[in-house]
Amino acid sequence: MDFYKTTYKSPVGLLTLASDGEHLIGLWLDGQKYHGQSVPGALIEQGDLTVFDRTKEWLDRYFAGKKPQISELPIAPIGTPFRKAVWQILCDIPYGAVVTYGHVARCLTDDELKARKLSRAVGGAVGHNPISIIVPCHRVVGSNGKLTGYAGGLERKQFLLELEKDE
Repeated sequence: MDFYKTTYKSPVGLLTLASDGEHLIGLWLDGQKYHGQSVPGALIEQGDLTVFDRTKEWLDRYFAGKKPQISELPIAPIGTPFRKAVWQILCDIPYGAVVTYGHVARCLTDDELKARKLSRAVGGAVGHNPISIIVPCHRVVGSNGKLTGYAGGLERKQFLLELEKDE
């Protein structure tokens, strides 16, 4: 299977978009931890895919404060079943809202003890989110409400949260 990439200039820097030809499988900020790690092959430069056009238009609207819906894009992040479950929960965090890692863990189980034990694994899954911005891992904060761990850098996380707060 071939995988493709293109770039997008955004207010938070250059973004790399990745696709399997039909679905968006990656979106990484320049210099982001785990950049491209989820793709099981080389990325071929090809900017003329429909999925890239749709994603760039989505990003234009997002950065303009228009609140586009994740469901508008054909996303298919590559990861383990656990990570995919976490990323699905992230997709349900409302625009402009924040939740804690503990909240995400509690969405996975009704057992409070299990949820506490899952928090670290949730943090790992959030940190390895391969579709930054669109799958809004920037909306997850520490238990005390402080900004913690963002693979793209805390200053970018702050920017995205401020962008969403202002609208």
